[in-house]
Amino acid sequence: MLRTYFVQQWFNLSDSGVEELLYESPMVRRFAGVDPGIACAPDETTILRFRHLLERHDLDGLMLDAVSVHLEAKGIKIQTGTVVDATILHAPSSTKNSTGERDP
Repeated sequence: MLRTYFVQQWFNLSDSGVEELLYESPMVRRFAGVDPGIACAPDETTILRFRHLLERHDLDGLMLDAVSVHLEAKGIKIQTGTVVDATILHAPSSTKNSTGERDP
């Protein structure tokens, strides 16, 4: 669950967004240690409760800082970002040319 929390913070995701990403991305499942063949990915309520537990005990910032220090010592810098779907789709050529027709 802790790695799931890190993914949520690094990618600025909602609880339901993390749950969805765990189902959609094999890479994120692997990082988070979620194996659907063994157990289901945590649902948004479980993620919410875990996040609130960390916040209630003031562990959220401490753990993120500790992980960042550890990673930076290994030359890795983590910054927040956005998950982007880079699916390549076949699309017809543009008609925005001088003749207004599609290229062959």
